[in-house]
Amino acid sequence: MATLGVGIVGVSPVRGWAATAHIPALHALPNYEIRALSAHNAESARAAGEVFGVSAVFSDHEQLVTQPDIDVVAVTVKAPHHRALVSAALAAGKAVYCEWPLGRDLDDARAMATLAAKQGVRTVVGLQARQAPAIAFVQQLLRDGYVGEVLSTTMVGLSIPGDVVVQPNAYMLDKTNGANLLTVPVGHSLDLLNYVLGEFADLSAVSDLRRPLITIQETGEQIVKTAADQIAVIGTLRSGATASVHIREAVAGGSGFLWEINGTDGTLRITADAAVPGIFPLTVAGAQGRNQLAELAVPTALTQKWPTLTSLEGAPAFNVGRVYAAFAADIASGTHTVPDFADAVRRHELIAAIERSAASGKRVKA
Repeated sequence: MATLGVGIVGVSPVRGWAATAHIPALHALPNYEIRALSAHNAESARAAGEVFGVSAVFSDHEQLVTQPDIDVVAVTVKAPHHRALVSAALAAGKAVYCEWPLGRDLDDARAMATLAAKQGVRTVVGLQARQAPAIAFVQQLLRDGYVGEVLSTTMVGLSIPGDVVVQPNAYMLDKTNGANLLTVPVGHSLDLLNYVLGEFADLSAVSDLRRPLITIQETGEQIVKTAADQIAVIGTLRSGATASVHIREAVAGGSGFLWEINGTDGTLRITADAAVPGIFPLTVAGAQGRNQLAELAVPTALTQKWPTLTSLEGAPAFNVGRVYAAFAADIASGTHTVPDFADAVRRHELIAAIERSAASGKRVKA
């Protein structure tokens, strides 16, 4: 495969998702080269370039997206800025990898997906849990009839601690910014459920704000939170299976992420330390008939599908790297195996349905 040049919009030299996940992932893949970075000001851009060994740095994203040697633009800034930055990259005819959520709301997501289709460029959205080896294993087990007919599924997960937040994440407490418990932990978890078991036919949701004040860790300041800290959803999948999901603020001793798939012949249980299953390693356990649950080893062929990523296993960059690897293969072969902007719109539509149900107190079509 040809080497793909990547430009990353939104890089900090000291922290952030680009430094934690995207850059290590891209460095591990021989068919990608990071050719440009941009940051919110010239000083940060220069510092990031020095830290990550990239000479082309910009404080203006428009300069980055028009560089002729950039094939893919990765947008890793906060959600409220996604639409403007993604739109600029799409207008320049570049493929785009945008972090999740795609936009602040459904309208943002639809606008970006429409522009991508009009421009005829490939896109990826950061719903990387789909690429986790454990999820491929679960899909394989389901295809092989491990649980029989799926009767029901349940997810329980945690979000951030409810009493304190670090300053860089304070924007997530404002519902209007579009990055909050509903869109991030719930959104990632629901995407996994729907990817494996199919979409909802209808649902009923409860959304609540139980702790409206939260402390900024660095300053001790208390600020008002407007985003919900409790989301519960129950509904029927198109397959007929009953599905329930409850994601809530972190509590002492609470389950980080627990997903059960119950069928006529058995059960699968997928667990992780937190409710963003694309970041934290997943463990799979299963039981058939009346046997007790026991851990099931994920086949080596799945975990080492892309051997150059093996050193990242267990790290946040691992599944992001698998997305990039699959995306390069898609570009080379014309396939579609990674979640794109159209997939993101479907997830934003589901989030909008949850909001409608929670606001009306009624069951809604999904």
